Amino acid sequence: MSPAYFLTGTDTEIGKTFITCALLQRAGLDGLKAAGLKPIAAGTDAAGLNDDVEAIRAASNIELPREIINPYCFKPAIAPHIAAAEAHVCIEFEPIKAACEQARQQADLVIVEGVGGFCVPLGDGYGTADLAVELALPVILVVGMRLGCINHALLTAEAIANRGLKLVGWVANRIDPQMSRFDENLATLKTLIAAPLLGVVPHGPQGGAIGAAGFLQLPGA
Repeated sequence: MSPAYFLTGTDTEIGKTFITCALLQRAGLDGLKAAGLKPIAAGTDAAGLNDDVEAIRAASNIELPREIINPYCFKPAIAPHIAAAEAHVCIEFEPIKAACEQARQQADLVIVEGVGGFCVPLGDGYGTADLAVELALPVILVVGMRLGCINHALLTAEAIANRGLKLVGWVANRIDPQMSRFDENLATLKTLIAAPLLGVVPHGPQGGAIGAAGFLQLPGA
């Protein structure tokens, strides 16, 4: 079966979807058929569409049904376990696993983007970390480069390791262009994160996700 990765981040709003799209573009440039999944999303427009899901669909170079890309989508842009409870929906892992397996049969590479940070709850007593374990995929970590990112990155890497998952790479995404001592913080993270740095993406790269792909490599490349 084709390789797949679970992509998570140090927090919400740190560019997970942007980096997912950039990695999918990187895969396309490398000659691979690539597909992205966003199994759980919250926040829709008047047409019932989620911006992150649509961005991932556009960045993938094979076409999959929307229900495969995004099995669970909730209208309000709130924490997924709250959105699910309000909608009287139980987020189950089996449909997500089935969607991932179907995508892997059609693509050379699949990236499954989590929701929020690594330990976001999804229901009563389970969360995103449990989903990552259930999928049993190696993990890519997106570090939103801003004040406090070292602590967030190391805690997330520790949580990933504690669940028996392999961190195969991380991306430094410069979400704060004014971050003080950026180079020093990056050097510290490179020393302390026991996984390869897949790339440093500047703030607002020209060309969007396509431009960002030029700053990235895929795990194992």
